[in-house]
Amino acid sequence: MKKLILSVFTFLSLVCAPTISAAENVKIGVLYPLTGPVAQVGKDAVAAVQTALDIINNSHDIPGMPLAKDAGLKGLGGGKISIVVGDHGGKPDIGVGETEKMLNSDKVHAMFGAYYSSVTGAASQVSERAGIPWVNGESTSPKLTTRGFKYFFRVTPHDGEFTQLMFEFMDDFNTKNGNKLKTLGIVHEDTLWGADSGGTQNKMAKEKGYKVVEKISYKAKTTSLSSEVQRLKAKNPDVLLPSSYTADAYLFLNTAKELDYNPKLLVAQNAGYTDPKFIATMGSKAEGVITRSPFNTDLATTIPMIGTVNELFKTHSGGRDLSDVPARAFTGFMALANAINNAGSTDPEKIRQALVDLDMSSDSLIVPYRGIKFGADGQNEKTRGILMQVQNGKYCTVYPFELAACKLQYPMPTWSQK
Repeated sequence: MKKLILSVFTFLSLVCAPTISAAENVKIGVLYPLTGPVAQVGKDAVAAVQTALDIINNSHDIPGMPLAKDAGLKGLGGGKISIVVGDHGGKPDIGVGETEKMLNSDKVHAMFGAYYSSVTGAASQVSERAGIPWVNGESTSPKLTTRGFKYFFRVTPHDGEFTQLMFEFMDDFNTKNGNKLKTLGIVHEDTLWGADSGGTQNKMAKEKGYKVVEKISYKAKTTSLSSEVQRLKAKNPDVLLPSSYTADAYLFLNTAKELDYNPKLLVAQNAGYTDPKFIATMGSKAEGVITRSPFNTDLATTIPMIGTVNELFKTHSGGRDLSDVPARAFTGFMALANAINNAGSTDPEKIRQALVDLDMSSDSLIVPYRGIKFGADGQNEKTRGILMQVQNGKYCTVYPFELAACKLQYPMPTWSQK
């Protein structure tokens, strides 16, 4: 009888015990250029994603950083995130093929990437048709969030917003220095990103009352920019606005030195000018170059968690420091992870809705955005950027002036001075 009572008690205990749901793991497709002319950018972006995974899947003491304290996603019962990494090599058709494989064979729950706006644009059409969320951290063509997509979300500022920052800088500079900047030269490569960037700058110049004395489009990955540099030298604009990927940026500066073209101010749309190897490769030729960016390590004085995250990043990047693209990739991936955690599910529709509802504060980020909150078009409405100038072999924040770590060098040094 005693054994019978104990057996019944044990049975009732098991039946009445609260159900503990098993941890639900998440798989995310990550797409970047890991071969080709900007391979280092892609490798650093993947290292940034791996840094985010380290923080999410393990317990870390990083005050203010969401998802750091607990090991795994609390909303999914401690579930871990894994990634499937694909290399598109800068080619949209390969990006499309990699995305199809990740969705159909790897069964990923969401997509992330892919740096090149042209690849992001093409590949995200695949995920849109499949009803799978795509979060982007660093592609900046304005057109990406004008397509009416439901499943595409962009965390970074786009070129229109970055261009607005450039013109605010020029306006503020003129206010302080007696309207010295009046004429502009625009030069850009001819892919989706470059064409959009150059077009946006040309339009804004007219709206702001600046005269564009040259607007030059050149073939992406060209092997010569001599005629383009000669045209710019002849017109000698007060500000040069280039939009170039890595190889083109190197080629432009080398050609400018060869032909002794000395821009008074060069304000670039990042890309090649923030490539992790840019300063090391170009050396003194890089001195005085200004580039837009949403991130610089000298912001650590106002954003303390940058230092901690950078040290962790270096364990995944082979000792390289955080820079523009990996900082944005990290921020974008953390936004996606927070949305999945809030959704408490790997269901794509629930993840999409969690992205729609996401509202992250500025003090939870390593970039100086005002936060992360997506508009109806999928664009983050709380972005903010900076301008940084190469001084003494390092990037130094020079604008907004209230965030500046260095005084602006104007005019930039001539070739004979470098």
